[in-house]
Amino acid sequence: MTIRILLAEDMNMVRGALVALLNLEDDLEVVCEVERGDEILDAAARHTPDVAIIDIDLPGIDGLAAAERLHNQLPGCRTLILTSLGRPGALRRALAAQVSGFLLKDAPPQELAAAVRGVAAGNRVIDSQLALSAWNSTESPLTAREAEVLRLAADGLEPVEIARHLQLSLGTVRNYLTTVVTKLNARNRVDAIKIARDAEWLL
Repeated sequence: MTIRILLAEDMNMVRGALVALLNLEDDLEVVCEVERGDEILDAAARHTPDVAIIDIDLPGIDGLAAAERLHNQLPGCRTLILTSLGRPGALRRALAAQVSGFLLKDAPPQELAAAVRGVAAGNRVIDSQLALSAWNSTESPLTAREAEVLRLAADGLEPVEIARHLQLSLGTVRNYLTTVVTKLNARNRVDAIKIARDAEWLL
């Protein structure tokens, strides 16, 4: 049985190389390619892949946010996140988003193919070094929503823009930011962003 794959990667050369590698496998077929996170849901709805391989850093919306939406709307499609940076904060966020697999981009080709087969079979496939670093790192005190609000603030969005982006009231966004500053014992929002970034809680 052939495993149908959606590939989301914004760098053309990397995407082309991954497609070529995956299509060399008899049981794997890339049925769709996208280069933006906000294109993933529509493409998945059209092509009904078994597995979505998603780069963590995508324009539009990032790979983890896209993976979470995909899990909620098309739970039959498993997700495998690719990253070039093995940060424990990103892995923790991926696990919270119900991602099926998490792999470094420099993994050997056979490891990627095996990971695709693993997640397609219903297993969770996590790079062992990433899992170990996440196990040893400090847990974020922020909820997923608090981290999302702070991430948008770190990207330069003002509270009114964050409210519009997340479809929340301005008061709710301000409450989240106040709570974040308090939880992180920060002096202000800028200090909270620095603390969270240094601890790799905003990935």
